[in-house]
Amino acid sequence: MALLDVLSNHSPDEEYIGGNVESSWAENPVINAAFERFNGNLKKLEGIIDERNTNMKLKNRVGAGVVPYELLKPFSESGVTGKGVPNSISN
Repeated sequence: MALLDVLSNHSPDEEYIGGNVESSWAENPVINAAFERFNGNLKKLEGIIDERNTNMKLKNRVGAGVVPYELLKPFSESGVTGKGVPNSISN
């Protein structure tokens, strides 16, 4: 159980795709604008996932033991959450 917890735990300093702009990118206005659009699209995607989780007209949203879908939500907090798309899997 301890091994599963360690492997499933998100580090507090883990970076997620679209979370923070690279310092070298922030200096270039074209790259920075593209990053801001990408980050905005990720936030919209997270909103769509949250909206669908609350829509009881969709399949598998009612009944006993229904948990919200959070696997591919772009951003996550530390701990075991099942959320977040890591910036890299080699960390």
